[in-house]
Amino acid sequence: MNGFGKVVILGTGIMGRALAERLLGQGVEVTVWNRTAERALPLAEFGATVAGTPAAAVVGADVVLLTLFDAEAVVSVLGEAADAAPVDAIWVQLSTIGVEGTERVTSVAAGHGLTLVEAMMLGTKGPAESGTLVLLTGGDPDRLAAVEPLLALVSQKRVNAGPTVGAGTRLKLVCNTWIGLLTAGTGQAFAMLRALGLDEKLFLEAIAGGQSDTPYAHAKGALMLADDYQPANFQLRGLHKDLELAEAATGDAGAFPILDAVRGLYDRAEDHGLGTEDIAAVFRVLA
Repeated sequence: MNGFGKVVILGTGIMGRALAERLLGQGVEVTVWNRTAERALPLAEFGATVAGTPAAAVVGADVVLLTLFDAEAVVSVLGEAADAAPVDAIWVQLSTIGVEGTERVTSVAAGHGLTLVEAMMLGTKGPAESGTLVLLTGGDPDRLAAVEPLLALVSQKRVNAGPTVGAGTRLKLVCNTWIGLLTAGTGQAFAMLRALGLDEKLFLEAIAGGQSDTPYAHAKGALMLADDYQPANFQLRGLHKDLELAEAATGDAGAFPILDAVRGLYDRAEDHGLGTEDIAAVFRVLA
């Protein structure tokens, strides 16, 4: 068990499942639960224990990882599971739920006397499976230190954003907004090249190896120039949600006009039915 005791993952969507497979592959004892049970059952083949309810999952837990879709889901699951877990269990909030959502979850956790920290995930399914995520942490330093060896199994780096739960969330909103800007900027460059009668690949060739170069532009650019945007590595819908959370956290529209513009672009992409495709599909709106 590598000395980690019982690790519970509540929520086995794309990221929750990837984390479970990674930890199981490292010899960690993992129990999983998902609201739609069929999504959790395949993990039994990897050695996970599949629980029927959140409360049943956390009995005897040492660490509980929350990988759920939104704040409503996290609050609901906490309400179902909190009183069934040992009092010394550490709950790690990994769901992207925004500042207001994190405040709600923190309040609910405090009401149940839970020890809560956060570790926001930068990265997608592939990095989660290979243990190369970047985690943006927030919360009590001693509690984070206690789960550091476990977090190190799924990440190449942990960046501590501050001693309170919510600091990691704020940092992730900034980072994901930057990702949205990079993706939209790459798409706009390609669209401008087309409008000017030039080959799109010239942009990537021009920036390669220079100070403005970034591997991300090449990765997303390759997807933009491909005919098929599937399978989604980072769903456009997920980033769209993150941009909405970022705007909600930073005040009224207009405070950050570039964020407003990029969010509007992703709004249009969703309206075009591109939500389940990779975020590179935003190029279709520009093109």
